[in-house]
Amino acid sequence: MANFAKPSAPRFSVEVYQNEFLPEGGRDVHAIVTVTSTGGAAATRAAATRGSAAVVIMVDCSGSMEYPPDKMRGAREATAAAIDTLRDGTAFAVIAGTHVAKEVYPGQGRLAVADAATRDQAKEALRSLSSGGGTAIGTWLRLADGLLRQSTATIRHGILLTDGRNEHEDPAVLRATLEACAGRFTCDARGVGTDWEVKEVTGIASALLGSADIVADPAHLSEDFTLMMENVMGKEVADVALRLWTPVGVEIQYVKQVAPTVQDLSDRRTEAGPRAGDYPTGSWGDESREYHVCVRVPAASVGQEMLAARATLLLPGAPGEPPATRAQGLVRAVWTDDLVASTAINAQVAHYTGQAELAQAIQQGLEARKMGDVDGATAKLGRAVQLASASGNADTAKLLAKVVDVVDAAAGTVRLKAKVADADEMTLETRSIQTVRVKKS
Repeated sequence: MANFAKPSAPRFSVEVYQNEFLPEGGRDVHAIVTVTSTGGAAATRAAATRGSAAVVIMVDCSGSMEYPPDKMRGAREATAAAIDTLRDGTAFAVIAGTHVAKEVYPGQGRLAVADAATRDQAKEALRSLSSGGGTAIGTWLRLADGLLRQSTATIRHGILLTDGRNEHEDPAVLRATLEACAGRFTCDARGVGTDWEVKEVTGIASALLGSADIVADPAHLSEDFTLMMENVMGKEVADVALRLWTPVGVEIQYVKQVAPTVQDLSDRRTEAGPRAGDYPTGSWGDESREYHVCVRVPAASVGQEMLAARATLLLPGAPGEPPATRAQGLVRAVWTDDLVASTAINAQVAHYTGQAELAQAIQQGLEARKMGDVDGATAKLGRAVQLASASGNADTAKLLAKVVDVVDAAAGTVRLKAKVADADEMTLETRSIQTVRVKKS
């Protein structure tokens, strides 16, 4: 493990957990790369007056937000709570989203700068929010992108709330918009009520490296928005990349974030020179994340060893300057005839492989349930219960228990419940990618 830091910047560290031993002819090397950032809280406080963040809040104002009326009321209150959480000096704007996107505050294609006066003005402007029209989320994101692009802030972030499906826009338009916005800002997405599409909301958050969640009861929106904004205000560094360099003959099979959520980054690679590629990780505050890296090395004989990959954390440099290296870790391969050594599975690798399988089993099980495939749904959700129990993922286990009756958690024996509340099923699907940390000795 290596560390690099400079005064007033968060300190990053990289640790690699793996079993480097392979049997003769073995080729696949698995490693968990743990990235930790510390010291960002002090740096954030020091940067509070430098305008280091820009945030755009997108509020669904389509006709369905009026049914029941507490959705629109909850959205206004939640947006006001988020505005109150803004740090002085933060650039911000509020957008009302229907089949078109309209600026609510400050207007005229501008961003306001947060202080006591502008926060009060913004909250007053929220009184004008009313419901009516359709839903075209791509237009909301494009307007947010345009507003954020005029800011020089380090952290550029969106918060998006919707209560319905993206019915007034071709799906291809939304996909193209997400591709265009990716890398320009991050975005947290929330679905309120139970009439929205889980895959749409989670897809938006995934594409823009943010979080997704359900707020089934509008009364809880203010609390959720406050926590989201506090998280944004805690970010200090944006556009951090995980660079993987591999020697000649080594192929990267996949790169996945596995904690705190499962997110496949494999197809987001951008080439960064000979045998090197960068994978985006978004914005960081004081936190730790874990990544599962799998590489395929050339077959070799007993006694040989090699560097299979080098993982480096890169922070964006000043304009015109290359990215700055903050930390790095090494993934190794050693061939042995020791059967015990070569067949042992590293505890971190085993744990997060199980967590990724858990997320997949839940998603496949719920899909089978929607299709009326009782046997398939029972098998997949039973496996999910088994994995949640074995890994100590108590939160997911509780969510699963609202969808199935658990007969034997250890064996994965379950029965599908005859009736399941929409909110319970959607909560399980939305939060299926949330993982628990491995207990490291």
